[in-house]
Amino acid sequence: MNDCNPESYKLGQRVHSANDARRIGTVKYVGEVQGYSGTWLGVDWDYGNGKHDGSINGVRYFQAKSLKSGSFVRVHNLSPGISLPEALRVRYRGESSKEEEDEMYVLSASNKHVSIELVGKDKIQDKFSKFEELTSAALPYLGVISPGANIGTIVTNLKELDLTGNLLSDWKDIGAIGEQLPALAVLNLSNNLMSKEVTGLPQLKSIRILVLNCTGVNWMQVEILKHSLPALEELHLMGNSISEITPVSSPIVQGFDNLQLLNFEDNCIAEWSEILKLCQIRSLEQLYLNKNNLNRIYYPNNDTIHELVSTHESHEESYLPFQNLCCLLLGSNMIEDLASIDSLDSFPKLMDIRLSENPVSDPGRGGIPRFAIIARLGKIKILNGSEVSPRERKESEIRYVRLVMSKLHDNPEEIKRLHPRFGELKEFHGIEDERPSTGSAGDQKMSSGLISIILKCVAASIGEKPLLTKKLPASTTVGKLKILCESFFKLKSIKPKLFLQEEGSPLPLLLDDEMASLMDLGIGNESTILVDDER
Repeated sequence: MNDCNPESYKLGQRVHSANDARRIGTVKYVGEVQGYSGTWLGVDWDYGNGKHDGSINGVRYFQAKSLKSGSFVRVHNLSPGISLPEALRVRYRGESSKEEEDEMYVLSASNKHVSIELVGKDKIQDKFSKFEELTSAALPYLGVISPGANIGTIVTNLKELDLTGNLLSDWKDIGAIGEQLPALAVLNLSNNLMSKEVTGLPQLKSIRILVLNCTGVNWMQVEILKHSLPALEELHLMGNSISEITPVSSPIVQGFDNLQLLNFEDNCIAEWSEILKLCQIRSLEQLYLNKNNLNRIYYPNNDTIHELVSTHESHEESYLPFQNLCCLLLGSNMIEDLASIDSLDSFPKLMDIRLSENPVSDPGRGGIPRFAIIARLGKIKILNGSEVSPRERKESEIRYVRLVMSKLHDNPEEIKRLHPRFGELKEFHGIEDERPSTGSAGDQKMSSGLISIILKCVAASIGEKPLLTKKLPASTTVGKLKILCESFFKLKSIKPKLFLQEEGSPLPLLLDDEMASLMDLGIGNESTILVDDER
């Protein structure tokens, strides 16, 4: 629907291009432009796909958010949007046009067009055209700008509503939608630029999941919203440039009695102290912090919690920090210290952790491999999306203990400081201080000081070779192993490159330190070494 009267557009109104509902912007100017006839609308486009910053030929008409996000548009090239009931009719009562029907054909053996019919198409359209049967509606990028009238009498059983990428901005409209749809439990408002003023929002007691990704909201708005959402279980806040968590009436976040999942992915949080403000949300089970700017994490001690809670006038009882948190996603941050890794073991119920794409978990950037992370964290069952099996845990812990012993065997104090679980693991697996000698027995001892490894050729230039299982001294260096591989596989002019294939890791670990021994690298029995070439 196009409104051809420029005066009907208001400053701050959300609009989209008449030809592209995904090209969304805000009206910043209505009036004349020097050197051009008629009335123009100045639009600041959300994704910067404009021509200027709001000025043209040296005259400023409005201030766009970037150098190329503004443009002047004729009114007939814009759409002011439609109501929610109109969008439902477009989405679920629209019928195929003559042109679309003409395109539904196949070619016969004689090269003639034979029309085809979609099986069940009429039944599907008939079902969706009966709005009272709809329990879920997806209306992305349809230009919805208002709730419209009597929506509650049209879709009486609607429980899930996806309004991604529409023109909604006023929280009063969101309140009206929620009030008219008493069964609504899931609401997705992603990519709607919401107003900074949260007013006129009634109690929305049925909303359990609210998605506010890329809506421009901050935590102060969330603090206001929580009073209208008593049943909220999941809150998604991705891509909102949030850097601070700012509780309104206390140093720590309160309320959210039913909140189980909080998603802060792709924001700008740099200080772990901001995250600690969430530690008293007792129901919180999953916290997503991928793609932020965190460089260290720690579990708060009693003094830290007491300091936070005691400054609050109501002196409410404090609880065990993050007492029910079982999933913490920290991928793609800047964490680089091992103390941050070790602190994760202090979270009471934490079992699912993501640390990928952090310096601390990238051996190529001075970090530690997967097996060492597993060994340092005794309670985790899922690491970087992969399950930690009992076998992988046992092998990882044994490799880790042997690695530590080979590097710091003469410095017990240093071991205790840098490797908090070393003593516990060493005793649990019955690993002795001395290096294994000839005739020693048991799963944790290497027969005659030898390690059984599997060598697997993966280089196309080497050709297909059968797997080789070799027993080598634990003191064998990477450089020596390369020379042995040249002999094992009869390589003449090919220089091998070696990788350690670890269970649960998406990529093998490059063995590039030629002076490091198998013992130094924590390589244990039945480890698989991939043999590639250096080309």
